[in-house]
Amino acid sequence: MADYIRKRRTLHWPITLSAALMALNVTLMVCWIVLFARLDSIGALTIGTIAFALVLIGLSFYLFLTIKEIQLNRRQANFVDSVTHELKTPLASIRLYLETLQLRELDDTRRDEFYGTMEQEVQRLDTLISHLLEVGRLDAIGQETESEDIQLEPLLKSCARAACTRHALTDEDVFAFNIQPTVIHARPIVLEMIFGNLLDNAIKYGSTQPEVQVEVTAKARGRIVTRITDNGAGVNPELKKKIFRIFFRGGEELKRRQTGTGLGLYIVRTLVHTLKGRIRVHPRDDQPGSVFEVELPGRVAA
Repeated sequence: MADYIRKRRTLHWPITLSAALMALNVTLMVCWIVLFARLDSIGALTIGTIAFALVLIGLSFYLFLTIKEIQLNRRQANFVDSVTHELKTPLASIRLYLETLQLRELDDTRRDEFYGTMEQEVQRLDTLISHLLEVGRLDAIGQETESEDIQLEPLLKSCARAACTRHALTDEDVFAFNIQPTVIHARPIVLEMIFGNLLDNAIKYGSTQPEVQVEVTAKARGRIVTRITDNGAGVNPELKKKIFRIFFRGGEELKRRQTGTGLGLYIVRTLVHTLKGRIRVHPRDDQPGSVFEVELPGRVAA
């Protein structure tokens, strides 16, 4: 972590240096133009102006790359913070419950409660590790299986039940479905990862009593649109594209209330693109919340 902080601080110097050099370049260019304009030396004036302009363009490009590197470093620093927190928290919880079970005699109800909590924490660790592994092999995910025609409705409802189980909720209380019978030709694991992540996020970032609407419609030219609508705070319009970048999570990691690593939506976007689809996010019209819209090639079920 110290290495990330150190690197993040030293990157301020290239920005300051670039800005100073650009200002100096502009000043010299103006002086050059004034000087040779008075001397009526058109050739030297033209060559010098072009040279200064090229230097200015180079410095601007260098500054652009530096800013991008700073943003990436900040996302990476947030990622390290989040992964550290995500690993330590469930491990500390499991250790505490195990020590309690070893030191005290508990009744069956209390013991079952402890085991259930530890199972949830293990599932949380498993999800984190799966995300980390998935990012490293996105191009190969599902390659061991063949693509097949998949009915979208049962897949979405299965993903919804799994998401509710992780959050200790009942799917009937959270989800409302309006699904046109449709079929998508893909590898099952790819669709499960796409919609599993989106439905889990809809619960995680919803209100204290999450309500999620899932709508599937068929469009012209063989396109299937799935809309997942939550009742959370919504996505800042300035972050609509950034949230799909690797490591990106809004705000500072140590001040964040929701768990996560900033990998889920990056995985979703990458897998959607491999299926030649598109994903967008926009605010709800009727109340606060977000609508994630996934468009994939498919057809109406026969």
